[in-house]
Amino acid sequence: MSDDQGWGDVGYNGHPLLQTPNLDTAAAEGLRFDNFYAAAPSCSPTRASVLTGRHPNRMGVFSWGHPIRPQEVTIAETLKRAGYATGHFGKWHLGSVRADSPVNPGKNGFDRWFSAPNFYDNNPVMSDEGKEVRIDGESSEIAADAALEWIEETASGEVPVFAVVWFGSPHYPHRAAPEDAALYEGQPKKMREFLGEVTGIDRAFGRLRNGLDRIGIRQNTILWFMSDNGALKKVGSSGGARGGKHNVYEGGLRVPAILEWPAVISAPKSTPVRCSTVDIFPTLLDLAGVEDLSLPVQDGISLASLVEGDVDLRPSPLGFWNANIPGQFTNPVGPVSKVFPKLENWSDKKIRRITKRVEKVPRQYFPEGVYPGHSAWISGDWKLHRFSMMEGQKVKWELFNLTTDPREKHDVAKEHPEIVAEMQKGLEAWLDSVANSLNGDDYGS
Repeated sequence: MSDDQGWGDVGYNGHPLLQTPNLDTAAAEGLRFDNFYAAAPSCSPTRASVLTGRHPNRMGVFSWGHPIRPQEVTIAETLKRAGYATGHFGKWHLGSVRADSPVNPGKNGFDRWFSAPNFYDNNPVMSDEGKEVRIDGESSEIAADAALEWIEETASGEVPVFAVVWFGSPHYPHRAAPEDAALYEGQPKKMREFLGEVTGIDRAFGRLRNGLDRIGIRQNTILWFMSDNGALKKVGSSGGARGGKHNVYEGGLRVPAILEWPAVISAPKSTPVRCSTVDIFPTLLDLAGVEDLSLPVQDGISLASLVEGDVDLRPSPLGFWNANIPGQFTNPVGPVSKVFPKLENWSDKKIRRITKRVEKVPRQYFPEGVYPGHSAWISGDWKLHRFSMMEGQKVKWELFNLTTDPREKHDVAKEHPEIVAEMQKGLEAWLDSVANSLNGDDYGS
């Protein structure tokens, strides 16, 4: 997973400048998702959805910097019980990566973890299972190389492997390796650095792809790539879609996504089916033949039939909800420490309050029947938007046909009141379910 890479921030989706040869090749040879959605328009929530198959608001990961609840059942925990070795490499951003944190990667099912608390840049300080390690190198390559080293060592036995590799790029402040930035000479400096970081991601992805070949396991390995949210303003590309990061319009949610599995996907294909990061958990369990009947409410569906065959339409709607709850820094000391936290500061009082807060199921956060913020419901070609900024405020609705109006320019809610009414029922029932999960229904109070 990349960090802040919009749908249009790849060569294969028509970017006029970007050089992403490895992603372009994977898109041309594997399964290309043309309508793939991040579960949320910012990083931490989407990452929580990948690990659980659930909308992040169900577990209180409302925005960036909010930690995952220890009660959540993660895909790493589930695959570990099924005999997989599990590893996390790169950005975490779902809580502290201290050794004693109740929400570090190890406490969420990862046997091996080499992780950063948030995004990270070149020559970073990483947490090697809670131990501070400074390492030199381009940021995306660092995560890819650490993952490959572990995969090669682990795959030499009979144990199957599950690796999560989360790059810290192309997140601000955009500091590309000099050789990558040089590819975009003639562009403004900010653009050169941003585009260079994306090319760095592409090279790291290529190292993973080629490394699996070298190790001899690529044929029967699922390699799934996507971004955590939509495009950044000014430098990023949504491919012309409305909105961007932090926004529930298409530009904030649609992301590039590719799945390769040479043993099964022997010929290239693309799909217009609307899929999401919440689908990763159930899909991988299905493809791995893992059954787990003790899971809490899921929002995702298995895409196994799409991966292994052909599916024309998603059988169930997709829900999105940005409750307008602000993100939170993991370190209160100075602007640099806020985005580049040092390990020796991770024991500060604020961090202890944050991690302690997630050790219990949170109390009800929203008044009954009140769903603040911007939510949306996609069913077939239709997308219904719901806006409610505060309790007692009149709810506003917008309706778009994503096939005829993919840029969401023409609100047709007044022309289709019957569609609005039907979709309202589905969306508000789903919002109620999400709020109930947050309030403790899934695990008891």
